Order: sequence, then structure tokens, then C-alpha cells
Amino acid sequence: MSVTTRVESFRLKRPQEIDKMRVAGRILGACLSEVAAAVKPGLTTLDLDKVAETFIRDHGAIPGFIGYNGFPNSICISVNDEVVHGIPGKRVLQEGDLVSLDCGVIIDGWWSDSGYSVACGEASPEVLRLIDVTSQALERGIAMARPGNHISDIGHAVQTFVEGEGFSVVRQFVGHGIGRDMHEPPQVPNYGRPGFGNVLKPGYVLAIEPMVNAGRPEVHIIDDQWTVVTDDRRLSSYAEHTVAVTEHGPEVLTRRPDERVEAGAA
Repeated sequence: MSVTTRVESFRLKRPQEIDKMRVAGRILGACLSEVAAAVKPGLTTLDLDKVAETFIRDHGAIPGFIGYNGFPNSICISVNDEVVHGIPGKRVLQEGDLVSLDCGVIIDGWWSDSGYSVACGEASPEVLRLIDVTSQALERGIAMARPGNHISDIGHAVQTFVEGEGFSVVRQFVGHGIGRDMHEPPQVPNYGRPGFGNVLKPGYVLAIEPMVNAGRPEVHIIDDQWTVVTDDRRLSSYAEHTVAVTEHGPEVLTRRPDERVEAGAA
């Protein structure tokens, strides 16, 4: 979501509500694995959108992105210098493309939101490293989503890791709370000093989503009014999970069945 100044107050989720979000999260995680497995040279981004919509509906859920603020498809697919919110269409994927997948699922009125970047076929070391750093940055942000920490601790962990690896984090778009709506308070920036913002408690559910650029952090929206691209036209990578704050620490609700996670991650 883009940065706004709305008031950061909301109702904590009850355990039975988080149970319902777990269901939405499992479906979404499996959906993203299915779509990622389909990524190959010669397919169009619209082909991948059809894979996502079919999977979601076949599992009794609703593709949350269709019609959301006018978005026309089930999944956002952003390629190479596109950061987020790419509209599926006739674009044909090429060998070595960096492909970012972002999808949302609704079941029983509860949302899950997740995504990640993958390489199309054989990719360059730069593409693979950018994807890996983005994934690791997300895990470092997730690790901070525990009771007693502040919202800004998440972004600080992301930013310091990403910049230490020689990349930059996007500042014009941020993560967010999630529940009955896809975008709820509080905002979750991927940058900032530690110790600021909301104090986390059990019942917070957050969509944490680092957007990492190979070059500078500045981005802009192109003429389709959706797709965000890097100003310097260098590569960008993205990763997102829906994460519940529990008394035991962070619980990732959208883990993919085939996802490899560092030891100790939630």
C-alpha cells in the first residue's frame, strides 16, 4: 500500500479469527507455489493469472484482488524493473526475467496477502542474489513481529540488512495490517529507526512486504495507474507474508508448502 497519514488504531484479532485467517493463508501459500511452478519462458503474465484464479476458486476461496479498487485480475505480476502491482496481460516472459508474484485470498470474509519473486528459467547472478536478499530481509522483519516490539523494529531490521547488502528499500509503498480488509492499520514501513510506532501485542496481524531495488529507492506509477517501476529502471524484487503476532512470537500464516526457511524462522 502507498504511504498515508490515517490514524493507526484498530481492533486486535481474536484467536478464532486468526484460525480463519490461517485457512486463507494455507490456500494462498499453496496457490503461489502452483503459480511459481508455472513460470517459464514463453508464457504470458495473463496465463499465470488464470492459474491463480483457477486454483483459488477450486479451493472454495475468492480471489481478493479482482475488483479491488478497480484492479482487473487475480494476481499482480511485476517483471524486472516493475516493483509491484503489475497487471497481467499479453507480456511474454523471457529467459532470465525476475518475476514478482503478489496475490490475495478471501475465505469466510477473512483475507490473506502474500507473494514472492522468482527467476524465469536461467537467470543472472544479480537476479538470483536480489531475490535471495529480499527473502532474507522478509525473514528478518518477521522475526521482529513479537509482543513488546514496535512496528518500526520490523522496518529497521529490513532496512539495515538490505542496505548492508548494497541494495535499497522502497519508501513510497509499505506493508499493512490485514483482516476483514486487505489494508488495515497499522502501516508497516520497510525502513526507519527502532522503537517507534505501535507496540505489538498478540492479535496483531500484519502483511510484511519488503520491496528491494538493485539501484536507488525511488519509484513511480506508470500510465496504467497501477504498475510501480523503479525510476532508474534497474531490477526490483518483492516478498510478503501475512504474519500473526502471538504470545509465543510471530506466526506466518501464508507459508508455502515448498518454502525453505532458515532455522529459527517463524
